[in-house]
Amino acid sequence: MMRQTLTKPTSYARPWIVVLIIMNVFLLAASAALLINQSAPLAEPRVVTARGDLGADERATIDLFRNARDSVVFISTRQRVADFWTRNVYSVPRGSGSGLVWDEAGHIVTNFHVIEGASEAQMQLADGRQFSATLVGVSPQHDLAVLKIGGAGFTAPARVPIGTSSDLQVGQNVFAIGNPFGLDWTLTKGIVSALDRSLPNENGPDIRHLIQTDAAINPGNSGGPLLDSAGRLIGINTAIYSPSGASAGIGFAVPVDTVMRVVPQLISEGRYTRPSLGVESDDDINDRLKRASGIEGVFVLRVDPGSSAERAGLVAAQRTRRGVAPGDIVTALNGKPVSRVGDLLARLDDFRVGQSVELTLMRGGEERTARLELEPGS
Repeated sequence: MMRQTLTKPTSYARPWIVVLIIMNVFLLAASAALLINQSAPLAEPRVVTARGDLGADERATIDLFRNARDSVVFISTRQRVADFWTRNVYSVPRGSGSGLVWDEAGHIVTNFHVIEGASEAQMQLADGRQFSATLVGVSPQHDLAVLKIGGAGFTAPARVPIGTSSDLQVGQNVFAIGNPFGLDWTLTKGIVSALDRSLPNENGPDIRHLIQTDAAINPGNSGGPLLDSAGRLIGINTAIYSPSGASAGIGFAVPVDTVMRVVPQLISEGRYTRPSLGVESDDDINDRLKRASGIEGVFVLRVDPGSSAERAGLVAAQRTRRGVAPGDIVTALNGKPVSRVGDLLARLDDFRVGQSVELTLMRGGEERTARLELEPGS
């Protein structure tokens, strides 16, 4: 009886099956690619459309920036700090801001808060030159400071022309140039959105007469110029109002009329001398006396001996057993009402030492006027 045996397929047949499968996949892929190439349109470059001439307003803005850019400087400050353990002193970065070349001598105008607390300041001009700056003078109550760069042989860049701020109107176009967030020489555009604004000031009375603008002003813009559409300086950018710390469409600038009063004094004397009436008053006492009397004004608490106020016959409040007996109450200066000490100081700041002003006073329920000459304050 014959025995039948079963044999298994040889193993060498399997690789050929795999090869056939791979070849079929490649053939299918090649066929698909051919079909796609036959159906897809040819990719050709788009034709460039001619721009045409720029608008007159665009050309004016470009020229304004080109003419003003060189007068704006980038300011970086450093502060010396002492290591608590080693007592070693280090110089660390503190912040940055902007500034404006004021004159050929190399004086730079910026904000006081840009350099406040700094031990050194480095200036970079638009042409790439760098200088270490020296402090000339500050006026914290106006948030203004003057520094100086250069020396023998220093060539100052072109300066922007000076404008006026007393005749500004809401709706005028304005332009801000600065270094927001360290992004150097940035231009933003907006309008004058309000005038005669006030901001609280940690270094004294409120900062008054500020220009409000919706031109984007961010950290780093401080100290840079605010220009009108003629390219004239109308303010120094100083602050923003924003919960987030970035521009929210409300920025403020110190008006150029204030800058023109303060900066020359800082350059010549190193400090700003505020005009004074020769009287003393106090905000807290003033508020209590206003509530008690119902009269809006500034109560004169003391008249300086030998002052113009004494010569004009002003009478100070007197202490009595029943409390304080009011003397003169200043209700207006040159016809403009004042109700707080800060109001009076701000009104005085519109004048210079030696000028005469007219006070409207209340004394014993009767109104009177007095004219006196402003003298240097402390």
